Amino acid sequence: MNLPKTVTNLVTTQNSFDSTAYANCFSETAVVFDEGKTHNGRKEIEHWIAEANERYKATMKPISFEEKETESILKAEVSGNFDGSPIVLSYHLEIADELIQSLKITG
Repeated sequence: MNLPKTVTNLVTTQNSFDSTAYANCFSETAVVFDEGKTHNGRKEIEHWIAEANERYKATMKPISFEEKETESILKAEVSGNFDGSPIVLSYHLEIADELIQSLKITG
């Protein structure tokens, strides 16, 4: 599967539990929507993913990737320490200048 560099970096940093490198895939003003909460800016995103890594130890295996006009959708099998693992999640991404501007994770 041919993924944009930013998406490849996102998957790689998630699977190595590197919250700083994960956050660096995002712009300074990026927004993440996950589990009913909103995380604004790179620092909040780094804090969110560090907590999620600690709690879930989730890894991603890309299944499909689709680019649309303003949004790309990565479907990934996510495995970790949570009920129902593994599960397929959709990562709705807006990417500009090789940085993620927004991410919404849905089931």
